[in-house]
Amino acid sequence: MSENDGKKTLGVRGGPRSGSVKQSFSHGRTKNVVVETKRKRVVVPKSSTGPASKSGSGDAGQSAAQRAAASAKRPAGISDAEMERRLRALQAAKAREADEQAQREAEEKARAEERERMRAEKEQKEREQREAEERAKAKAEDEERRKREEAEAAERAKAAPAQPAPDADPQSARGKAAPKTTNKPEREREDRNRAPKARDGGRRSGKLTVSQALSGGEGGRQKSMAAMKRKQERARQKAMGGPVNREKVMREVKLPEAITVAELANRMTERVGDVVKALMQNGVMATQNQTIDADTAELIIEEFGHTVTRVSDADVEQVIEQVEDNPEDLKDRAPIITVMGHVDHGKTSLLDAIRNAKVTQGEAGGITQHIGAYQVQTEGGTTLTFLDTPGHAAFTSMRSRGAQVTDIVILVVAADDAVMPQTIEAINHAKAAEVPMIVAINKCDKPDANPTKVRTDLLQHEVVVEEMSGDVQDVEVSAKSGKGLDELLEAIALQSEILELKANPDRAAQGAVIEAKLDVGRGPVATVLVQNGTLRQGDIFVVGEQWGKVRAMENDQGARVKEAGPSVPVEVLGLNGTPEAGDVLNVVSTEAQAREIAEYRQQVAKDKRAAAGAATTLEALMQKAKDDENVTELPVLVKADVQGSAEAIVQALEKVGNEEVRVRVLHYGVGAITETDVGLAEASEAPILGFNVRANASARNSANQKGVELRYYSVIYDLVDDVKAAASGLLSNEIRENFIGYAKILETFRVSGVGTVAGCLVTEGVARRSAGVRLLRDDVVIHEGTLKTLKRFKDEVAEVISGQECGMAFENYDDVRKEDVIEIFEREEIARTLS
Repeated sequence: MSENDGKKTLGVRGGPRSGSVKQSFSHGRTKNVVVETKRKRVVVPKSSTGPASKSGSGDAGQSAAQRAAASAKRPAGISDAEMERRLRALQAAKAREADEQAQREAEEKARAEERERMRAEKEQKEREQREAEERAKAKAEDEERRKREEAEAAERAKAAPAQPAPDADPQSARGKAAPKTTNKPEREREDRNRAPKARDGGRRSGKLTVSQALSGGEGGRQKSMAAMKRKQERARQKAMGGPVNREKVMREVKLPEAITVAELANRMTERVGDVVKALMQNGVMATQNQTIDADTAELIIEEFGHTVTRVSDADVEQVIEQVEDNPEDLKDRAPIITVMGHVDHGKTSLLDAIRNAKVTQGEAGGITQHIGAYQVQTEGGTTLTFLDTPGHAAFTSMRSRGAQVTDIVILVVAADDAVMPQTIEAINHAKAAEVPMIVAINKCDKPDANPTKVRTDLLQHEVVVEEMSGDVQDVEVSAKSGKGLDELLEAIALQSEILELKANPDRAAQGAVIEAKLDVGRGPVATVLVQNGTLRQGDIFVVGEQWGKVRAMENDQGARVKEAGPSVPVEVLGLNGTPEAGDVLNVVSTEAQAREIAEYRQQVAKDKRAAAGAATTLEALMQKAKDDENVTELPVLVKADVQGSAEAIVQALEKVGNEEVRVRVLHYGVGAITETDVGLAEASEAPILGFNVRANASARNSANQKGVELRYYSVIYDLVDDVKAAASGLLSNEIRENFIGYAKILETFRVSGVGTVAGCLVTEGVARRSAGVRLLRDDVVIHEGTLKTLKRFKDEVAEVISGQECGMAFENYDDVRKEDVIEIFEREEIARTLS
């Protein structure tokens, strides 16, 4: 700061400039202050001693200007030396960057040259290889042509030996023709080299070599000869000025009952826009994704000039129609034997004795609950296929399936128990399936065995055994001691010889699903009995509403097999869903066919269920709702290990109940209990019944949180009994009346505050104040109610015995007369159960 005329000044860096500033203070005071400004100093760097400083005056002026600009941009506090050092570092960095860029460009150029050189060498090698092949081919053609000319010359010489031509010497002829022969391969080779270049988009000339195919020198897909001819014809028509018309191809269009517009256009090979326009002209507004009916589609097809063939959705199953086998293609197959009979009559034990296995030890409760398929090799080398069916009443459908796929039925009857209900049912199944029967009278080793009674009881059901002069073979056996097993196998062999069982193993396989289940590790698994053809690994098949591809197969011993012929039972893996037991398996050629057939069957089943639900009148629905009001339902969910068991459980539960209570199976299936099942059970307030299955960890936690009851069973008897007991708990108790006495009214009295009081004599039993009463007049019930008071003289008493007098007054009833009779009774509630 400086002073000017005694006034203070404010100094500012820069050149000397002065001025006056008026400052304002509080309370209206002001003050003039002289301000002196100083200009900002510009530091010009010293000139460099390098080559740039030795340039001409123009460069020097430019460098000075740059230095001035740099100095102007320089931050405060930077010295000239520091600024110079920074500029040199910046220039050095730019120089290094330029050198690196030049080096990268040089390396990239070198790599490009190397790639170009390698490509040129590859092309040169391929070209040399092609030329060598062409030379070899031309040489071979030249040699062939020379031999042909020599042969023709020899024939001409033989035909005209007396008139030799002056120049007919073959050697001279060859000598004259040699130059042309030598030059012709060269011309052909030049023509072949020129042909692809001259004809743009033309066909490939000559044979395709391996090197050409690998290098792709002539392009990929080539045009056909017909396409080339059509192209030439269009070019000729266009050159002549005529119209270029494409020849329209008329097609036979297969038309289903409903089709989308896009699919219709695809089958006619027409543009979708043209088909939509034709529909609009006929008054139908539809997009390409909308479905039109068959009549409209037929009209459009005829407009485009194509022919129509109507097909049905059911035609998709024509690919699996049975074809009659030629007799010479048929070969012998093993018989399929089904063991049937009443529960606990020893069916599985008899089969164990034949198989030398122990199957019953693995069955819960010692009873068969799954249908099993086994193959047995006899000592004579004969192969037998056995099906073991359950004997419990709930497994009716299983026994029916076993009888349908079998050739021979072995009816097992216990000698100490004779014919029982499931024995009669098995006889009916065998007769319905029209299969021969062999009676095995089991448990003949027991002291109380009576085979004669068994044979006599079978006569009542039109089964006449050979012992009774009939045509049905019977064998006395003992599964425990092994008695009669050889005779049983001989009877089976004899029966199979009579049947002359044959099948064609060299055709697409067909079989029946004996059992199906959902395995956690393997997915849906079906036990299939192959009836015709051979099922191989990798075959695509359709079974019921499901389809799949044979991923793996296991025989009855658990060993993996690659194929299964007629009468061989195998477990098949690779299904997309669990089929129904009893479905037929058919092998088809493509995956698309299998999927189409399965989708069609699913749609048919869905439509059938919808039609069954809709085929009721309003009156019927109202009546059903009215009936349901009076019926109490017990909802349950059922999950089983195999399809047959689930089906048997549902059939057994549907029979539980009466007109008041019934069991309703909300859902049933195979596999473990899942969270979805728990959610459905919670919404329906139903328990979940698991038969040989368990809930997974998440389902157990969910069931505990939501309060859903999980019940596990391994024997079907216990499951049905528990459900029956639970349903019995929903029944209302039975009210039973016990008459305890009678009283006769001798006189009536009017008592104020009480009403009419009857003076009575108890003629029979006792009269109790807590009991119910009825007033009888001429043996007709006039009133039913309760006693308001019961007195003996003036005292209120609890009861009055026979022969004593008492006073009675009814609750809310006064019309009592002399000579009326009072009936006294007590009500008792009795719990009811389902039979």
